[in-house]
Amino acid sequence: MSLVWVTGNSGTGKSTVCEMLRALGHAAFDADEGFSRWIDRGTGKAVTDPPCPVPEGWLDRYGWAITRERVEALVEDSRCRVTFLCGSAENEADVRDLFDLTVCLVIDEDTLRHRLATRTTNTFGRHPEELAAALKWNPRMRAVYERRGATIIDTSKPVAEVVEHVIGAAQHLGQREGIWPPTVTQC
Repeated sequence: MSLVWVTGNSGTGKSTVCEMLRALGHAAFDADEGFSRWIDRGTGKAVTDPPCPVPEGWLDRYGWAITRERVEALVEDSRCRVTFLCGSAENEADVRDLFDLTVCLVIDEDTLRHRLATRTTNTFGRHPEELAAALKWNPRMRAVYERRGATIIDTSKPVAEVVEHVIGAAQHLGQREGIWPPTVTQC
């Protein structure tokens, strides 16, 4: 099994990359779909319906967290194939040991602003507080993930080229494990 974490700041294209990987026949999952949830940092309790837009200070109290048990189940379901999980979470350290490879998508600030203002997949980043948070983290992402040895991919390039680079990074891993080329029903 080889589990690839495709991460990056809001607006870098994680969901788009996930959709394209699926369209190409790869096992790819969006962490925003059943793997992650908003939690109250003080109590650890899940928040079922976060306000839209979030009020001032909301992002200081609540965080987007991934559920370790759900990722562990994905590991079990992905024993014989390369699987991609695309997303980001502030508690990523809780699941980092479950991944064989990390790919970090990065983008310049102007493109990030444009994508957050115009994307249709969700509204995160349109509210000033959300945009400020995304802009704050954007320059830090590359440095943090380079230190961790992640594969860094610039997503200001055409999406087909970005996906090709993501697949290329995973291909080396899959070949090493003897499970390349991947198929969704390899087991």
